[in-house]
Amino acid sequence: MGLKRDNELVERVARLEQEVADLRRHNLRLAELADLVQELLVPMAQRDQERVDAAIAAFQQSL
Repeated sequence: MGLKRDNELVERVARLEQEVADLRRHNLRLAELADLVQELLVPMAQRDQERVDAAIAAFQQSL
């Protein structure tokens, strides 16, 4: 009985660790998107198409 419980806990921890890793990747991606929005807001407000294009190009290269 104890060995079965230990194996279940090991499997559960492995699943939780994978979920945490997935969440970290999603959070990183969200932060990258937030950075892109910030990089675009001022140039767009100033109608600086060159800076807008540069920010979009930099984002696309990060994919």
